[in-house]
Amino acid sequence: MESFKSFAAFLGVLFLAITAIETGPVVRAQECGNDLANVQVCAAMVLPGSGSPSSECCVALQSTNKDCLCNALRAATSLPSLCNLPPVNCGVNV
Repeated sequence: MESFKSFAAFLGVLFLAITAIETGPVVRAQECGNDLANVQVCAAMVLPGSGSPSSECCVALQSTNKDCLCNALRAATSLPSLCNLPPVNCGVNV
């Protein structure tokens, strides 16, 4: 359970850091940071076999700026290249 909490906290910090890297101006990063902080309630849903999202997660996603969410995901996939690592190539595994 402790490792799950650590993973969820890591995801939250990652989203905030990625947003600051990817979105450019500080004002935009702050706006996205606030939006993405609200999506932390969905952290458990990114783990395989986690089941259906909670209503709290769905409400947070609905109120999140979609550009912020997309920028965070794009930035997350660019992290390996920024660390001089091979790119992440994800297939669709539902």
